[in-house]
Amino acid sequence: MAWLSPSFPVGAFSYSSGIEWAVEAGDIGNAATLTDWLSVMMSDGAGFCDGVLLTHTHRAIVEGNTGALHDVAELAAAFSPSKERHLETTAQGRAFVAAVSAAWPCAAVDLLCKTFDGPIAYPVAVGAACAGHGIAVQTALPAFLHALSANWISAGVRLIPLGQTDGQRVLAAMESVIAATAARALKASLDDIGGAALRADLASMCHETQYTRLFRS
Repeated sequence: MAWLSPSFPVGAFSYSSGIEWAVEAGDIGNAATLTDWLSVMMSDGAGFCDGVLLTHTHRAIVEGNTGALHDVAELAAAFSPSKERHLETTAQGRAFVAAVSAAWPCAAVDLLCKTFDGPIAYPVAVGAACAGHGIAVQTALPAFLHALSANWISAGVRLIPLGQTDGQRVLAAMESVIAATAARALKASLDDIGGAALRADLASMCHETQYTRLFRS
């Protein structure tokens, strides 16, 4: 709960995952369109992909498989569909590793940093820390996806703008999508990683040249 809290210093509040561009383009304009957009991002985009990466990182740590740990960390760093998405996941991953190592040090996070010397994606960092502290992946994964969804909604609330109550309605509507995505990700192989949230990926690419921006992605 502490690690996935909005107050945990990973800077999640400064990223919108392309939502900022989608609002300006008119794709998102109210609670209903925000819910539709985020449902696709969760089930067929970054949510599902990050869930698979977290699951396989956790498994590699539990099994002591450094080869698998290196492979999933490398894959996570390489699979970002845009420059800003890569910044989003690796900057948060780096910040998460630094904060956890300072306050909740564990051998698993140290092993991750020794095994892979490239940029560490956020779900990989969270998966390693949870495994290292004995938090079951069945608990960690839905919590991670819930926090991810809540951060997306927070961006939508500020950008549309949307009232706080409507934001909570969107979160409530997302719960079943989050649960279903977590269930799929727990059973998925790395070969199953892939998405069909093409408009969201395009939004992430277009955000880089957006004239006025509040968010980093």
